[in-house]
Amino acid sequence: MNMLSPLSPSLASADQSLVDGVLARQLRPLAKTITLIESQREDHKVRAQQVLEALLPHTGGAMRVGISGVPGVGKSTFIEALGLYLIEQGLRVAVLAVDPSSSVTGGSILGDKTRMELLSQNPAAFIRPSPSACSLGGVAEKTRETLLACEAAGFDVIVVETVGVGQSETAVAGMTDIFCLLQLPNAGDDLQAIKKGIMEIADLIVINKADIDAGAAMRAKSQIKTALHMLRPASPNWTVPVLTLSALHKQGVADFWQAVCDYRTALTASGEFAAKRRHQALAWMWEMIDSGLRSRFRSHPRVREDLPTLARAVEEGSTTPAAAAFRLLGHLEHNAQN
Repeated sequence: MNMLSPLSPSLASADQSLVDGVLARQLRPLAKTITLIESQREDHKVRAQQVLEALLPHTGGAMRVGISGVPGVGKSTFIEALGLYLIEQGLRVAVLAVDPSSSVTGGSILGDKTRMELLSQNPAAFIRPSPSACSLGGVAEKTRETLLACEAAGFDVIVVETVGVGQSETAVAGMTDIFCLLQLPNAGDDLQAIKKGIMEIADLIVINKADIDAGAAMRAKSQIKTALHMLRPASPNWTVPVLTLSALHKQGVADFWQAVCDYRTALTASGEFAAKRRHQALAWMWEMIDSGLRSRFRSHPRVREDLPTLARAVEEGSTTPAAAAFRLLGHLEHNAQN
């Protein structure tokens, strides 16, 4: 079944080879497809969308798991322990790890494969580190498209690991089925937990490194559960569990996955699971529209001509930001009228 629209050109032979390779569950074509998706070249963007359209009928079958938490909480260790456990259960696992990009040089270390050495060597796993490129929300710009490509390649579980920047990492919740927040045993009191907006959207909370101080882990668990009672639940069909585990010693990983399965069962029975995915797809469309409009705005000839002068005027205080914005936006209105 081909989802390319009648107005879309047929796939070039090279791109058809990528599609065929991905559907055959070959990792090299999958990696090349993701590279094409992440490319900033305009011709590559067109090709990437055509490839994704061809892969789309084969997506949607994976469990999408978002993992977030502060730096040092042990996200990579946890994901490796989880991935190895799932592979033992006969599942294939893809990990989309997002590394922070330098705001000065724009570079990223992309070291997640070295932190998941055992998982990266397993033939049933695929780890793809991507630079955040200073995108907001803790994920890379093309994480959604990459996720679809991995689903088409037949992976049963796709884990999206955020950069670990803190409270702003909420974008991953808009592209995954379950959003899991990792905490440290010394996460703080329940008042501090309430302040963290990220707690409000978590579907599952895990206190990692419980082996270091079991007492502190239990106190943190109690504090977080108390804090959750004071927050409005994200779903009326699910009570957010708080688990303690040690990823280093692979203790509690099975309980974590059982909680994920229980979550999917509960939301599927109520119809909320499918509704959530539909809502995410629609929200993604509007994000792409917003991004496209910003791109077209910046590429407009009159905008590019006036922007430097108006930007300096705003910086010098000789005009207001609102006046400058209205003038620049007026170029688009004038163009639409013509």
